Amino acid sequence: MSDELAPHDLPPLDLDEEAFEALVVAELDELPDDMVEGLENLVFVVEDRPEDGTLDLLGLYEGTALTDRGQYGFGELPDRIILYREPLLAIAEGDLDELRDQIHITLVHEIAHYFGIDDDELHRLGWG
Repeated sequence: MSDELAPHDLPPLDLDEEAFEALVVAELDELPDDMVEGLENLVFVVEDRPEDGTLDLLGLYEGTALTDRGQYGFGELPDRIILYREPLLAIAEGDLDELRDQIHITLVHEIAHYFGIDDDELHRLGWG
């Protein structure tokens, strides 16, 4: 009998907002330069949960996709990519490496929306 715990047996990760934000920044730094070079008027935000209070949504892009912008960037509030801390912690099932992977996937997914890539294309590419 092994003393190792299966991931679903591990206690949930309990990272406060500051520690979680540090992971998000580290994952942003790991993204390829060509993915982040074109990001303009965009902020990354961490919130505990989506407005509906569920754990179903890991991240959200709020704004106007690059492909839909006309005259843009003159006084508009920045677009936002929100990562939801509690849902991401829950999906990681106590595994810090899994949390990093899920943050990475969520960042790529939401940045893709910024560039105008929809969910169908993301699924086709394996990121949906």
